[in-house]
Amino acid sequence: MLTPAFDLSQDPAFLTVAIRVPYARVSEFDVYFEGVDFRFYAKPYFLRLTLPGRVVENGSEQGSYDADKGIFTIRLPKETPGQHFEGLNMLTALLAPRKSRTAKPLVEEIGASEVSEERVEEEDEEFDWEIEQSPYEEASESALNPQYHYGFGNLRSGVFQRLQDELSDVIDIKDPDFTPAAERRQKRLAAELAKFDPDHYLADFFEDEAVEQVLKYNPWWTDTYTEMMASLGKSQEQENHAALVSFSEEEKYQLRKFVNKSYLLDKRAHRQVYYGLIDILLAYCYETCVTEGERNVESAWNIRKLSSTLCWFETWTNVHEILVSFGRRVLCYPLYRHFKLVMKAYRDTIKILQLGKSAVLKCLLDVHKIFQENDPAYILNDLYISDYCVWIQKTKSSKLAALAEALKEASLTKAQLGLELEELEAAAFLVQEEETALKAARSISRQQTPSSSPEASDSEESDSTSESETEGLDSEQGELTGSKSETVDPSRGPSFEAGSALLIDDSGVCRNSAIGTSGGSPGKPPASSCALGGSRPLIEELGEQLNSTVQVSEPKDSGAGSHSCVQGRVNGQTPSDRL
Repeated sequence: MLTPAFDLSQDPAFLTVAIRVPYARVSEFDVYFEGVDFRFYAKPYFLRLTLPGRVVENGSEQGSYDADKGIFTIRLPKETPGQHFEGLNMLTALLAPRKSRTAKPLVEEIGASEVSEERVEEEDEEFDWEIEQSPYEEASESALNPQYHYGFGNLRSGVFQRLQDELSDVIDIKDPDFTPAAERRQKRLAAELAKFDPDHYLADFFEDEAVEQVLKYNPWWTDTYTEMMASLGKSQEQENHAALVSFSEEEKYQLRKFVNKSYLLDKRAHRQVYYGLIDILLAYCYETCVTEGERNVESAWNIRKLSSTLCWFETWTNVHEILVSFGRRVLCYPLYRHFKLVMKAYRDTIKILQLGKSAVLKCLLDVHKIFQENDPAYILNDLYISDYCVWIQKTKSSKLAALAEALKEASLTKAQLGLELEELEAAAFLVQEEETALKAARSISRQQTPSSSPEASDSEESDSTSESETEGLDSEQGELTGSKSETVDPSRGPSFEAGSALLIDDSGVCRNSAIGTSGGSPGKPPASSCALGGSRPLIEELGEQLNSTVQVSEPKDSGAGSHSCVQGRVNGQTPSDRL
C-alpha cells in the first residue's frame, strides 16, 4: 500500500481533507471517519489519520474528486462547531503509529490512559529550565567499562562500535561509547582553545565588510515574525500564527516519510532535548545568515561543527552554557568569525521559538535535507534530527514560548567566552593608534621638506657666489705674484709659482695643489710631484703644459737651467736625486 500525499485545512464548521491519488480507480474507494479516527482506501493507496479534534457523521459531510489533478476532497463536520484544531500541518503526528510486527511488544505501556492523563497534567504545569543538582557519589568498582549514552534524549549507545569508520569524519569526539560527559566537555574546551586563532579573529574584527554584508540578510522567519508581532492582540492568535508558516510540497513529502512514534523520556531527558534543540537552531541560524539562504557543500560541516550537541554529544545544565559553547565555536571554526554573528544567530533563534513548532519544524526539515545530501553527515539524522522532526510535532507551542523566554533572559558577553577577546582588541587598538601616529608624523615631515628646499637652494647659491669671489681673488693674487717673479733679483736664482699653472689645467686633476719654488729645499720634491709620480703619462702632459706656459725673464744659460729644474721637478725628481 502507498501512503498518498494529503493536506488538511479547516473552517469554523468543517475539517477538509485533500488526498492526492492520481492512479486510483474513482469507482473503487472507501472513506471511514468517527471521532478522531479517519481512514481512506483507494487501491493502491491507504491513509489512516489520528485527527487533532473530533468529527461527526451527521449528513452534512461532502466529497468531490478532481479528475484533472487526481485529488479527492472530503469535508468532515466538526463535532463542536467553532472548535480550532491545532497541528493540522504536523503531518507525521497525524499518521497513525505503525504497530509492531513481533508477537510481543518490546516496550509495553501499562495503564496507558492513566499515564496519558498524568502526562497531560505534567505538560500543563510550568516547566523549570534549571537542571536538578545531585551530590557527588563515588562510582562503584563493579561498574567497569560502562557504555555512555548519546543521541536524541540520550537514548542511543553502542552505535560507534559498529560505525566507527563512518562517524570519525562527522564528530570530533573519539570513542564516545566509553567517554563520560565530563570528559567530553574537557576535551571539547581544550580543542577549542587549540583551534582559536587570534590573527583570524582580529582580521575579521577590523576588516568586517563581508561580515556586515551578511548581517544585512533577512531570512524567511524575519518577515514572519514581524507579521506575528503585528497580529498580537487579535483574536484566534494561535490560528493566525500557525497560518503564517507554510510547508512546501517537498517538505510535506519529508513529513510523510517519517515514522510516527512516541518517546519515553523522563524529566531530565526532556530538558536535554529542549537544550539540544536550542544548540542545533543556533548553528542553523548562523549557517543561514552567512550563506544568505544559499546552501553549499560546506553547509553540513558548518552546522555540525558549530553545534556541540552534534559534534561532541554534549549535554547541558542551563541555557547560558549553550550560548557560551556556540559563541566559542563560531570564533574558532567557520570562515566568518565575528561576535556580531553570534548575537545575530541568538536573536534569530528566539524569533523561531516564538513563532511556534511550525517554524521550528521547518528549520529542522531543512537541516535534515542538508545532512541527507551529505555522505558522512546523514548519520546525524538517525541519531538526532529525524527524532527531533517527529517529536517537535507533538510538543506544545507554549513550551517553546517558555524556552524562548528563558533564552531571552540569558546574556552573553565576550569576556564570558574565555578567549581573552577584549584584551586582544585593546592591544590591537593600541597598535593601530601607534601606526596612525607614525603615519601622521611622516606626512608632516613630507610637508615640511618642500618648504625648506628654497632656503637650502639660497644657501647653496650664496656658497657658490662666495667660492667664485674667492677664486677671483686668488687668481688676481696669482697674477701679481707672477709679475713680481719676473723682476726678481738674478742673484737669488730663478723662481716661479707653479700653482697658478696647475689651477688652469683643463683636466681638473690636482687642482689647488701647489709646487714649491726653486728656492726651496733641493732634496725634497713637492707633494704634488710625489702624488703624481705613479702616473707617468699624466705627468708628462702636465710637464708639457708647464713648459708652454711658464716663461722666466733670464739669460739663456740661466733659463736653460731653470727649464731643466722645472722639468726635473715635474718628473718627480730633483737634479740632486738624479746624481
